[in-house]
Amino acid sequence: MSGLLALLDDVAAIAKVAAASIDDVAAQAAKAGAKAAGAVIDDAAVTPKYVHGFEAKRELPIIWKIARGSIKNKLLILLPAALLLANFAPGLIAPLLMLGGAYLCFEGAEKIAHVLFHNEEAHQVFKEDKPGDPAHLEEEKAAGAIKTDFILSAEIMTIILAAIPESNFWMEASTLAVAGVGITVAVYGSVALIVKMDDFGLWLNANGNFSITRGFGRWLVMVMPKFMKLLTVVGTAAMLWVGGSIVIHGMEQLGVGWLGHHIHDWAYAIGHAVPEAWTGFVEWVSKATMDGIFGLALGFVLIPITTKVISPLVGLFRKEKPASH
Repeated sequence: MSGLLALLDDVAAIAKVAAASIDDVAAQAAKAGAKAAGAVIDDAAVTPKYVHGFEAKRELPIIWKIARGSIKNKLLILLPAALLLANFAPGLIAPLLMLGGAYLCFEGAEKIAHVLFHNEEAHQVFKEDKPGDPAHLEEEKAAGAIKTDFILSAEIMTIILAAIPESNFWMEASTLAVAGVGITVAVYGSVALIVKMDDFGLWLNANGNFSITRGFGRWLVMVMPKFMKLLTVVGTAAMLWVGGSIVIHGMEQLGVGWLGHHIHDWAYAIGHAVPEAWTGFVEWVSKATMDGIFGLALGFVLIPITTKVISPLVGLFRKEKPASH
């Protein structure tokens, strides 16, 4: 009996240690996730445009497909890659992030180029707005969203890793996993709510028991399409801002800090030219705007390089599918 009691005491002690570890992981994940708030907001702003143009009944399945891809990105690729790079090749993190940032700049600039030079709506750039098999177009759109999510998730996971206090391998891995999953749920849960608000408005208008609820439903139906268009613009701007800031920060880490220093100094001067209550906000907006302008310029430079050089080279390695008869 005494041996059994001793064993139970040991089990209880182990359970307490495990519970404390779980609390530590949750606390560190929450703190680290807060540091990545900027990138998380960008991710939430970018995603809704990928369901634009599809039938309402396909919106949630597409979001769920993208969310699954995002979790796979974070847990199966980015988490082990971040831990390996941080422990064995930290010097590669900045260049790889810069490549991802450059891709975001290219994608954002491409959207703007189509609007400016082809006189098209931004969403017409996407293939699914053209005639074709809806299921295939849906797969293409989800794949494009997951690709963009990969870049944003890489930044998020890197910020989280940098914010974790020095600890052992398993604590870092657990914190990254908890924060990554939590952020994914928050982002795509918010996106699902946003894209279904107009359907909720229709339901309120049809089933509301009071005139005020029916009126609110009609207001949602009227406002949400405009809000979605605005969010598409915000998402494109976010791509340029995040991409530009990643590249500039990477340049600083590689010893080319003049541009980042100038932007910081200019933003500081602008922020301190307004009343003190607005200093922080104006300084942040100024820096984000300059990062975005740099991102747009870099994206425009990358468009001809990508379309005239990189894409044809990639095409050479793709096997042509035999024509069907």
